[in-house]
Amino acid sequence: MTLKRSLLSLLPILGSALAQVAAPYTDPGNGFVFDGVTDAVYGVQYGIVLPQADTSTEFIGEIVAPIAAKWIGLAFGGAMIGDLLLVAWPNGNEIVASTRYATAYAQPTAYDGPILTTLPSSSVNSTHWKYVYRCQNCTSWEGGGGISPTGTGVFAWAYSSVGVDDPSDINSTFQEHTDFGFYGINFPDAQNSNYQNYLQGNPGTPPTTTTTTATSTSTSTAPTVSATPYDYIIVGAGPGGIIAADRLSEAGKKVLLLERGGPSTAETGGTYDAPWAQTANLTKFDVPGLFETMFTDSNAFWWCKDINVFAGCLLGGGTSINGALYWYPADSDFRTPNGWPSSWANHTPYTSKLMQRLPSTDHPSTDGKRYLEESATLVALLLNGQGYSNITINDNPNYKDHVYGFSAFDFINGERGGPVATYFQTAIARPNFTYKQYVLVSQVIRNGSTITGVRTNDTSLGPNGIIPLNPNGRVVLSAGSFGTPRILFQSGIGPTDMLQTVQSNPTASANLPAQSQWINLPVGQGVSDNPSINLVFTHPSIDAYDNWADVWSDPRPADAQQYLQSRSGVFAGASPKLNFWRAYGASDGVTRYAQGTVRPGAASVNSSLPYNASNIFTITVYLSQGITSRGRIGIDAALNAKAISNPWLTDPTDKTVLLQALHDVVSNINSISNLTMITPDATMTIEEYVDAYDPGTMCSNHWVGSAKIGTSSSNAVIDENAKVFNTDNLFIVDASIIPSLPMGNPHGMLMSAAEQAVTKILALSGGA
Repeated sequence: MTLKRSLLSLLPILGSALAQVAAPYTDPGNGFVFDGVTDAVYGVQYGIVLPQADTSTEFIGEIVAPIAAKWIGLAFGGAMIGDLLLVAWPNGNEIVASTRYATAYAQPTAYDGPILTTLPSSSVNSTHWKYVYRCQNCTSWEGGGGISPTGTGVFAWAYSSVGVDDPSDINSTFQEHTDFGFYGINFPDAQNSNYQNYLQGNPGTPPTTTTTTATSTSTSTAPTVSATPYDYIIVGAGPGGIIAADRLSEAGKKVLLLERGGPSTAETGGTYDAPWAQTANLTKFDVPGLFETMFTDSNAFWWCKDINVFAGCLLGGGTSINGALYWYPADSDFRTPNGWPSSWANHTPYTSKLMQRLPSTDHPSTDGKRYLEESATLVALLLNGQGYSNITINDNPNYKDHVYGFSAFDFINGERGGPVATYFQTAIARPNFTYKQYVLVSQVIRNGSTITGVRTNDTSLGPNGIIPLNPNGRVVLSAGSFGTPRILFQSGIGPTDMLQTVQSNPTASANLPAQSQWINLPVGQGVSDNPSINLVFTHPSIDAYDNWADVWSDPRPADAQQYLQSRSGVFAGASPKLNFWRAYGASDGVTRYAQGTVRPGAASVNSSLPYNASNIFTITVYLSQGITSRGRIGIDAALNAKAISNPWLTDPTDKTVLLQALHDVVSNINSISNLTMITPDATMTIEEYVDAYDPGTMCSNHWVGSAKIGTSSSNAVIDENAKVFNTDNLFIVDASIIPSLPMGNPHGMLMSAAEQAVTKILALSGGA
């Protein structure tokens, strides 16, 4: 995102908490007029005021927090990486604060240049602490970011209930924040003629003019428009939504596909090119070898800002920003023991349709060669000693015990493929298909069990942003494992506690159906995600490719040139190089599968051993099909979607199997000369390593089950036809319907499920 966008265009990124847009308020303690917000979850107030000068390099800020807030952080550009950060906390009767900067998702370090001055109205009492500060040299910072006094922006806040390590030290370290959020701001609204008085502690004369503030597009005063009705409205342009849109429009239906984010690849209008790829108009989302930079970019506009895990808000959803590992589903992925209705067992016709549109490849470079395969060669030697077989994995999807093979992807001709390059292209060419981006859907409009349309933030699509259905029309939710539950909650569908949370939100409650029309379904309950553990190794044969640090701005020239000339070489593939599987029996009689992914480099190294960073590689071990641990997805008072109960290793049997898998992977490490495991190193057992593992790092972002399919509304959200129970015409096609984790990464299995779901929807009588 850039500061040149209007605030209204930022609202889809900010999410459904439309109240989180800065507005004027007067601090009763000092009389200063700030522009800011009060976070609805923790009651923290954030404010800012600027002088009336378009070239100002300073501002006055305010944080008012309850004592329970042990520290508060602010990112003045909306992201942790590459933005000026401020962190503050109380220490006795004083406030300690400093500016910080981060170039990775690690402890931010002190940042020189800005000057912080604590203003007199700062205070600490028995219930709250208030930090009022002047921040000089704070409107521009390293990396090109900044605040434009005449523009708009997004601030991010971080809250922690855990104190810093040394409250008396201005540069103290601290643990990761407990929670975070975002809000938008129009900086001209924050300018005040009394600024110089404020610096002296004097509120001055209140302004006589009325400050104009931005509001949601749902309250726009634009002329009323006549809304166009559709046979099918599909919410979310991820893999499920794109495949549904293509097949429904192929069947002659009048289809509208809505996406809350913007374009991704150059083919779709994306323009976020790597500096070295600009002449070829290749975006970050086009070049497979830029995958690792998704997580370190200082301008990561593609992540959903109102979900507290990595989730893609752009055309293609997760398929535009993931590693594109692509496994054809095993038969067991759709069997009744894994939660599927029996009518879904024969997935072969639908997987075949998928394979015809989108075949896999384990040699994505256009010259047919494989690159950076040193780590794959080493791990193959390791696994050979453990009785594994080397196969082409997608040639036999059901063979997943003691096998390994080269990583398979859905890249096409050396570029990112997926549904955006295939299904979306055929859909967009049809006259009965309409695509709209930057449109956020907050809820479905329903009359009892009948859905009549959707509510959006775009008033150009209909009065109050409401888009209607044709008679007998249908809505398909494809907003993902976090986005779909949030829409259901705001539509009066889900557990009572979540609907009561919506009811307590001042913005969303006005549109919530009456309590007598609430539909009680287990939305968000019983979700799964692969628990994953990284093991880091070193060996002199490895080329860690500079740990992928420079591939965005300064790649190895020969590799960049090779890719630009022929879409071949290192950049034609993503970082994974080899995958393996092994089945494990367990004391509860359930067979669980361990999956491994091998890649050069490492996300982090924690070792007492000396090592050469150029020779490191990672084996990530996941637990997949068969795991019994479950969690829950919900929303907070600001309607941010989050895991309110973590799904990793809640069943001790899962942990026992995962530990066994980790031990097995390294059981014969001494058989390979000079191969050393450095994380964990010899000072820590694998058991201790797993016990100390950060749950957030254990997350694989393979969330499934938040609107699961089933045969009864007591334990499922949709029936065997993908229709939401107790509704007439509301359907779901995305990862949320998958009742339990498949054998491998869910990317391919989800797209097969989408093919089958849309076939069943079209076969139902009564539709438009």
